Amino acid sequence: MKNKVQYIGISLLAVFMTITSSAQMTFTAKIENRVGDTITIRGAQKFMKKIAVNKKGLFTETFEVTTGFYQFFDGSEYTQLYLKNEYDLLMTLNTKEFDESISYKGNGSLENNVLARKALDDEQFQLKYLSTDDEEVFAKAFEAKKASDAKLFSDVNLDENFRTVMTKRANQEYAMMQQMRESDLKSKEMVGKPSPTFTYENHKGGTSSLSDFKGKYVYIDVWATWCGPCLAEIPHLKKVEADYHDKNIVFLSISIDAKKDHEKWKNMVDQKQLGGVQLFADNDWNSKFVIEYGIQGIPRFILIDPNGNVLEADASRPSSPDLRKKLDALVK
Repeated sequence: MKNKVQYIGISLLAVFMTITSSAQMTFTAKIENRVGDTITIRGAQKFMKKIAVNKKGLFTETFEVTTGFYQFFDGSEYTQLYLKNEYDLLMTLNTKEFDESISYKGNGSLENNVLARKALDDEQFQLKYLSTDDEEVFAKAFEAKKASDAKLFSDVNLDENFRTVMTKRANQEYAMMQQMRESDLKSKEMVGKPSPTFTYENHKGGTSSLSDFKGKYVYIDVWATWCGPCLAEIPHLKKVEADYHDKNIVFLSISIDAKKDHEKWKNMVDQKQLGGVQLFADNDWNSKFVIEYGIQGIPRFILIDPNGNVLEADASRPSSPDLRKKLDALVK
């Protein structure tokens, strides 16, 4: 799913860890409609494990971990795992449904099913309520969401470290949701008005400004090299760019990486052969363009009309069929 859901928890990407054990855990998965021959598990302290997936979408791997939270990446989408030595975990997943299909059995399934349930609940809440203009409806749904999370974490059989961390993170997420809601309401007010402008470094040399593309529709991707969901959108963005390359639209990506990661940005653009116009913002999250759009989470997509006015301040992602419907109506 994840078509327009914001990436909550930029500051929550740090993985919470505890004590290392000398034991190992076993991780087994059955993946329907696999998207690649490997999956990747990432964690703190530069932990990264690539696991081969056979043609039937199966794998079993035994390895040592430090108790804590990890990211599972199938080549297209991410989900979070809670891993601990001595776990014997079985995951089932259908990539065509992803969050809706994730399920776990075995030792460690309790914590990981809570993670999967919460991810789906978060997504549905954001889609249904985060952008509503009705403050009463939002407030009621928000309180119900917090109560639902508390119930998820209340099971005394859950790992104590897991319960503690999840409760702390949930409280951080609630504050971020409030910020995102304020940003979303601000985005709605921007529609039809002149877009904030920019002049940023162009990967091909020199600088580019929004005004350079007047007379064309401009689809902007605000991203960063460290953002998993941003990277997951790249293959979809490449396909959309290819399909609309001869139309009256420019695809423009703005990296908000920190200045220290400037070379990392340049190298990633080259290595992944990123198309369109590739720009580097002048002051990461504090760049004027980012602030004026009230961007609190990435990836963020923006659609601007040929006159430089905002069509959508929070546009559909490249992976969403809604984007093509919108572009077809505009440029075909």
